[in-house]
Amino acid sequence: MSIYKYASIILLIAFSPLESIGQAAKTPFSSFGLGETFGNGLTHNQGMAGVGISNPEYWHLNNLNPALLVFNTITVFEAGFVGEQRTAKGANTSEKSGSGNLNYLAMGFPIKRNKWGMGVGLMPYSSVNYRLNYQSNIANSTETVNVVESGSGGINQLYWSNGVRLHPNISIGFKGTYYFSAIVNQFASTLSETDQLVQYATNIYDRQSYKGIGFSGGVSFHKDSIGRKDFRINVGLVYDFKADINTKFYERLERRNASGIIDSVTISNNIPGTTTIPQSMGAGISFGKELQWLVGADFTYVDYSNFKDFGGSAAGGKSGWQFAFGGKITPDAGSLTNYLKRMTYQTGISLSEAPYLINGSALKDFGINFGLTLPVSRISSLDLAIKVGKRGDLQTNTIEENYFKLYFGVTFNDQWFIKRRFD
Repeated sequence: MSIYKYASIILLIAFSPLESIGQAAKTPFSSFGLGETFGNGLTHNQGMAGVGISNPEYWHLNNLNPALLVFNTITVFEAGFVGEQRTAKGANTSEKSGSGNLNYLAMGFPIKRNKWGMGVGLMPYSSVNYRLNYQSNIANSTETVNVVESGSGGINQLYWSNGVRLHPNISIGFKGTYYFSAIVNQFASTLSETDQLVQYATNIYDRQSYKGIGFSGGVSFHKDSIGRKDFRINVGLVYDFKADINTKFYERLERRNASGIIDSVTISNNIPGTTTIPQSMGAGISFGKELQWLVGADFTYVDYSNFKDFGGSAAGGKSGWQFAFGGKITPDAGSLTNYLKRMTYQTGISLSEAPYLINGSALKDFGINFGLTLPVSRISSLDLAIKVGKRGDLQTNTIEENYFKLYFGVTFNDQWFIKRRFD
């Protein structure tokens, strides 16, 4: 693909609304902390349940460990989309919701071939999308009110990463991330029984706007001489440092009816504060035969007890973790007669525990993933992945969620910045 086609694609997406990044289907679990986090895996990682901290990629970007950018010896551009459907179940009710949006834009290119690789990208960090309905008693009264709590928005991240090879078997990486965007929470209440001809609702509108910088580091080790020269073992480590990001808090009290806002008063007008994103760490190991097959496992840990919301108060979080195991196989990457043999087939499973409690019990998430990489043109591809999972349990958490996610990615590989030898 020519540089002009790349530029057209990048400009087209760059001028699309940024609000489309980070949106997701409704889930009550996004009401906690900064919302539901996405992780940094791209579509080809999702096919293996998110595994990728240790394994090098030649024709794709490794967005999980910046140290692995040294393996991208040509320019790689990737765009991803995600569609999902969720069914949340309570004791006596259930609700379905669905959504589909742009998931990421990422590009990597070599600064010095096999020595120094660089990457830039735009993707969501978290998403908030929930709506809760319940009744509440009025103090010193027999009256009740209908309450609707809702949230929307999320935090996006724009990042710049670098990977440098220190030794034929060792490389290190660094990533700087700019967090931005806003989260809106609303709390509306109306009288359950009223004789008013026009029913009014009281609504509290809260908006927190975020801007700040965070940093991450990574290390990669690989060795090719395991038993035979064409087998490789890989080990990777990543660490996301704690980030204190600037936050502005806006709060408004509204009176509404069916036609909209009747009147309002501003309570807090962009009061500055700080939100702390806690540190996390991950480790991965993988083993395989280059361009043929690979199996690997990743473990990620986050200590949410260090999370602080606007104003600096702790939110009572705990530690969370995720374990993923997956693999992939390409029957014959060089086959000229059988397209199915050139395809890459992926699968994996994951188990995680959220860094907060629901109904006093841990919230677990189990998922099964499948993926395909379909070669296109010479070295580009279309990437597909699906995840089927369950989060929570009716018996212990009083709510559970079954979900289905479909990931679609496009990957373009090309040689840029080549000095001409002939005019």
